[in-house]
Amino acid sequence: MLKIRLLWSLIVIAMLIGVPLSGCGGQASPPADTATDKLLVAASIIPLADFTRQVGGDRVQVELLVPPGASPHTYELTPAQLQVLSKARVLVLNDVGLEFWADDAVSAANNPDLIVVDTSQGLTILGGDAGESSGNPHIWLDPINAIHQVEKIRDALIQADPDGAEVYRANAERYIGELKALDQEIRNRVATFSSKKFIAFHPAWVYFAQRYGLEQAAVIETTPGKEPSPAEIAEIVKTARAIGAKAIFAEPQFSPKAAEVIAAESGAEVLFLNPLGEPPDFSYLDTMRYNVGEMEKALK
Repeated sequence: MLKIRLLWSLIVIAMLIGVPLSGCGGQASPPADTATDKLLVAASIIPLADFTRQVGGDRVQVELLVPPGASPHTYELTPAQLQVLSKARVLVLNDVGLEFWADDAVSAANNPDLIVVDTSQGLTILGGDAGESSGNPHIWLDPINAIHQVEKIRDALIQADPDGAEVYRANAERYIGELKALDQEIRNRVATFSSKKFIAFHPAWVYFAQRYGLEQAAVIETTPGKEPSPAEIAEIVKTARAIGAKAIFAEPQFSPKAAEVIAAESGAEVLFLNPLGEPPDFSYLDTMRYNVGEMEKALK
């Protein structure tokens, strides 16, 4: 992107003349501490940052790129985050088009030592909706896919830091065991649902639904950030009534207004599913348990 290349040019100039740059479009993360002896890893979204910390343990310093509360579909990197990429050894991506900025950011970072790991590589990608030409990117919401992503991160950390291979393998094995237990827990809870159909805010839950035998009956925003038309809202209301929806699911990263209108018209309530979780101390395991709990309220 031209904007990212321009930001990188400004960073270089500022570094040369000693002028600090503030982030644009929100509060920027501070540049990584170059004095640390930890492996510097950048991760695009919160779940991937959690996976990386679980595998890397004390050997890694993880810098999150898309901040809490922001949508990865629209977020653009700040100058400070481009500086992080110029020093990082590993960049962990979800891919499937989620990080639309990745190619330009990696090029601008001019970091020949940077290992870029595509955690979606090798997974079966489901078809995307409007604006998702690469397919649906929400692979991490299926815990079995998450295991695959953890394995990709483990291998990238070993490549970047062979001395830590034993630690990375042991940590990954432990965490994969926890993900397998989570998968079984979700299967047991979903088996108690009396309804299998739900209405989501946007198409984030198709991998989860496919894994656990659920059906996404409708979505409010097929394109993130584009509110539905009155005709689309009327159609969703019709679907909600037809399936007897107890709840319409919104997401904290987006305005719930459309969900509230649909809920009011269909006699449902608004509940929140969170595909990215909330700080502080984000836990993928806890976030997924929270999401299943919200689904239980609507589907059990």
